[in-house]
Amino acid sequence: MAEPTEILREKVAVSCRILAMEGLVDDILGHVSARIAHTDEMWIRCRSPEEEGVRYTTVDAIRRVDFDGKGPHRGEQYQVPNELPIHGEIYKKRPAVGCVIHAHPKEALICGITELEFRPIFGAFNIPAMRMAIEGIPVFPRSYLVNRPELAAPVIEIMSEKSICLMKGHGITVTGKTVEEATVRALNFNTLARATLRVAQTGRIAPDISPEDIEKLPDLGSTFNDTWVWRYYVRKLKEEDLRIGFEK
Repeated sequence: MAEPTEILREKVAVSCRILAMEGLVDDILGHVSARIAHTDEMWIRCRSPEEEGVRYTTVDAIRRVDFDGKGPHRGEQYQVPNELPIHGEIYKKRPAVGCVIHAHPKEALICGITELEFRPIFGAFNIPAMRMAIEGIPVFPRSYLVNRPELAAPVIEIMSEKSICLMKGHGITVTGKTVEEATVRALNFNTLARATLRVAQTGRIAPDISPEDIEKLPDLGSTFNDTWVWRYYVRKLKEEDLRIGFEK
């Protein structure tokens, strides 16, 4: 059952602030979108003349546009992201995707440009992140701005049906069925990238965990992996917003 569009809009804004709070995006760079059910439209984070950065995203900055960034709901004062085609072209080609995140986490950036390999070097510490390493992370080797549909096409081709793509020298693109799933997925990948980088910085080579240990790790389900984790970060965000005096 599709959730009310205004609730979905609020979740996009919350996702933006969570990603910024956790360091996956800096200043004004990075954006989140969500498909509006039964339409060819999306909610997407836009910029206005009063832009203050992704950490301070308000619901007003989340605008309703079609997959090409056009529509009567856009609002003249707001500008869609330059890399809107990352979102729109994925929605066109992958109907099951309900949320797209484009972010610039520093650890993932360094892993990409130094060509570090993502391997299952931990297990129960973060099972979803470990499974990402096992399944493999597609790497797009170019660093250009994805500001036209034809430039998004090769990214989507390399990404295929995977939920994460590391864009070398650029950032990451993450998809999910819901805003919650995509957001938590981006955070988990950031954990994998951070661990991969810090192990490399020790100068030692960490072994993969054993196949026997991998086999014993359960799938804890979407409630455990997505819903509860999302709620934790929403609560953490509320407390942080209160601490810094941010008014939504």
